[in-house]
Amino acid sequence: MIGTRGVPAAYGGFETAVEEIGRRLVERGHSVTVYTRGAASRQRSYLGMDLVHLPAAPAKQIETLSHTGLSVLHAVSRHRPDAAFVFNAANSPFVPLLRARGIPVALHMDGIEWKRSKWGARGKSYYRWAEGFGVRSADALIADAPGISDYYDAEFGVPTELIRYGAPVIEQLDAAPVRALGFTPGEYHLVVARFEPENHVLEIVEGYHASESTKPLVVVGAAPYSADYTRRIETVAAADPRIHLLGAVYDQDALDALYAHAYTYVHGHSVGGTNPSLLRAMGAGTPVVAFDVNFNREVLAGQGWFFATAADLAPQFRASETEPARAQEFADAGRRRVSSVFTWAGVCDDYERLARRLARGASIHPLARHAHRSTDPTA
Repeated sequence: MIGTRGVPAAYGGFETAVEEIGRRLVERGHSVTVYTRGAASRQRSYLGMDLVHLPAAPAKQIETLSHTGLSVLHAVSRHRPDAAFVFNAANSPFVPLLRARGIPVALHMDGIEWKRSKWGARGKSYYRWAEGFGVRSADALIADAPGISDYYDAEFGVPTELIRYGAPVIEQLDAAPVRALGFTPGEYHLVVARFEPENHVLEIVEGYHASESTKPLVVVGAAPYSADYTRRIETVAAADPRIHLLGAVYDQDALDALYAHAYTYVHGHSVGGTNPSLLRAMGAGTPVVAFDVNFNREVLAGQGWFFATAADLAPQFRASETEPARAQEFADAGRRRVSSVFTWAGVCDDYERLARRLARGASIHPLARHAHRSTDPTA
């Protein structure tokens, strides 16, 4: 497994997926190697996975690419594995090196990265190019949501492997971490997101500020790249004592407790596929107010409140607080959906089946190697 920060998972969705899938593959008798960067310890194995620690250039623009390049050079110089999973379409330039060594590659495309506002013109252009190069280079493409699969079908006419993320189903969880932060269990709305425009944190705090909500808004997150965007959020929060900005929370127990004991989880993500934060809230039995895009509607199966602008949110906060029975219906539906559709055991099944097929020679490369992006502007 190549292209992430590796394990133990301490950063994001990719790392959690690597840990949850990798340890289950080990339990099933497979040998799993994970390439890791920036880990606090230099342990050689974790939950049965073999770890390879390699450095990365300390610069946002090339950190991932530099580490992936070193990882691929290491992988091709060792005993050939049966299959490689490369995460992030940005790493696609290294796929041909693995394939030249006879290593079949599945490339996890993630979301539509070139649409993210955190990237400048060069970054967007690179991601858009890398997306197409990955389509033409890999043996399999992994999409984590039907909308992503539809995108690659419309844009390039190529098939993808639809493999979702998983999340735990949390029935009961100690509320002590919530109380320690000064909040009453079941009496706050929660946001967990990086402060980036496509996550609509600013619209959420603006919409909440305009509401008459009696429950406070707790915002977990920070802005790794956008100081101006953060200042705008802080300005709104400073004018409303009901809004609490906690910054980043890296203690997973505390974060799980915040999810589990929130009255609602407000999800503003608009770019990408199946979002791990959304799944975690659903698995914790927390009703959701979500930004109205096809990805979020599909994950929730329509069972939630939806918004498109800051102005939409005031009535949604009011509806959630005045309709507790409806909120409970959404909470129960979300937990049922996670337990039936978004299980890590099921995700591991899909990765295992794909790895076996790759090892036997299955590949979309003959079909996709000449694929070109659609010229249809509506695609």
